[in-house]
Amino acid sequence: MASRPDYYKTLGVDSKATAEEIKKAYRKLARTYHPDRNPGDKSAEERFKEVSQAYDVLGDPDKRAQYDNGTGPFATGAGAGGGFGGFGNFDFDASNMGDILSNLFAGGRAGGRRGQPRAQRGADLEAQVSISFDQAMSGAQVPLSVPMRSTCPTCHGTGARPGTTPKVCPRCEGRGVEVEGQGMFSISQPCRQCGGSGTIIEDPCPTCGGTGAVRTVKRMRVNIPAGVRDGSRVRLAAKGEPGRDGGPPGDLYLVTRVNASPVFKRKGNNLEVEVPLSIPEALRGAEVQVPTLDGSKTLRVKPGTRPGAVQRLRGEGPPKLGSSSRGDIHYRFVLDVPDELDPAQREAVDALARTLDGNPRERLFEGSEGRSS
Repeated sequence: MASRPDYYKTLGVDSKATAEEIKKAYRKLARTYHPDRNPGDKSAEERFKEVSQAYDVLGDPDKRAQYDNGTGPFATGAGAGGGFGGFGNFDFDASNMGDILSNLFAGGRAGGRRGQPRAQRGADLEAQVSISFDQAMSGAQVPLSVPMRSTCPTCHGTGARPGTTPKVCPRCEGRGVEVEGQGMFSISQPCRQCGGSGTIIEDPCPTCGGTGAVRTVKRMRVNIPAGVRDGSRVRLAAKGEPGRDGGPPGDLYLVTRVNASPVFKRKGNNLEVEVPLSIPEALRGAEVQVPTLDGSKTLRVKPGTRPGAVQRLRGEGPPKLGSSSRGDIHYRFVLDVPDELDPAQREAVDALARTLDGNPRERLFEGSEGRSS
């Protein structure tokens, strides 16, 4: 006797899961393993069948009650030759899921009626857009040209020559799927003759060759949100290729290429600026002007500031995507040492050296005499 399939495990839910939790889990798995998203992937197709079978049972209150109680077609030992794994005469037909799948996937049949073309979601597109550092910080609207497929102006997307219409597929009778049965168990798959569209184009449109779409370049202006960085991926909903037969358009994904700033360096959510200090400024302290994204500010440098010391301006950095907050700006101090000294500078340095008499490296050798002996 075949073992009883665990439909709760198949959907990844608890046996006490609510109907809404079961439905949510099924939708997530069905989207992942749907054949339209995994063309040619047999393992994904089998997994899709499994989750569809599980939901066909658990998504129906009466079938779920019989399954939980082990009654009806799920009674122990009932009908060892049929049903799921040999449980009773329960017959699963994936075509019964058409109405649910048409709501889940843009590739479902429009309206679910025979003879109508299947609505198809438009393809997602990806494009790169180059912007300046200032545009990345403040946001911008930039022009963009995107090659894409658009609805054929001659046939208006039907794929058929004007004056003609697509015919109902004789193999699947417009359903877009064909059923193969094995005993009491039947499965559905896209029709091999019409490819799942439910229709056959006998006289193709001369402009698009029956595809319903033509290649074109769409010009638009797109909004870049403030705070993007080099390589950010911005989704513009419904800006991709148009759908077919009433399907929704796809999305457009923008990959931002941000030109480097000569002053600011991006460090995660923050910015970093190198601030040169003269030797006198580092020794005795100073007030120095530093750049910000909105202008400049004054920083107070403490006496004896060492190279590499950092001061931070909180909330003055780049905007954080999806948030109203901003990062920080880190100012890293470096010493500005001249390459050459004129006579007056050399004399001043010599005087300073005599005043600051001592060897700062002596501590490096403290205790080394004992070790060397």
